[in-house]
Amino acid sequence: MELLSDQGLRVDGRRAHELRNVECRLGVFGRADGSAYLEQGNTRVLATVYGPHEARAAQRRHDVASINCQYRQAVFSGWERGRRAGGGGDRRAQELGALLQNTLESVVLVELYPRSQIDVYVQVLQVSMLIARNDKILTRTVVRTPPASNAATLALIDAGVALRDYVCACSASVLRDQPLVDLNSLETSGAPELTAALLPRSGRLPLLEMSQRFPRG
Repeated sequence: MELLSDQGLRVDGRRAHELRNVECRLGVFGRADGSAYLEQGNTRVLATVYGPHEARAAQRRHDVASINCQYRQAVFSGWERGRRAGGGGDRRAQELGALLQNTLESVVLVELYPRSQIDVYVQVLQVSMLIARNDKILTRTVVRTPPASNAATLALIDAGVALRDYVCACSASVLRDQPLVDLNSLETSGAPELTAALLPRSGRLPLLEMSQRFPRG
């Protein structure tokens, strides 16, 4: 299946430089100090923030705030409903939580909240990504970093947490010498995927991750 047509169109109808449609809403979960709902294409993410509040003794830092990030993928988020996704035993979810924590620590003014803790929870509600099987387009669930980072940043803004910058995350790759942005799973199945989080004001990159999928032997 051609991932990029002669007319420069991708399988989902976008051009190489085009992002998926993005919609977001703030303040969607009243019991949290801050919350954000983000739709990026068919990906739907809910992020909630609690705090700053007094830190637990094990996480207390006397000069700055501690940031705790947890990433979970709802079991109903896609076609692999029989599998446990995003639980405590999911190593990839833990890795994404750590990446998210490192990213947010670079933008939150943690020195303003000594001995405090900020809890950030990201729940992936739906991840529909394209897959080719027998020349047909199907969907499946794929854990993605950029929507989680974007939703978490919006939730921190909604909570009124002081930030030195805001995070804008996106994925990219190169196909037939053509740069692509905001990839679907077909485009990442045979090419490296670069995930980058940019701080627009400073131009810094707090997150830069390269990944490559390999077919099972």
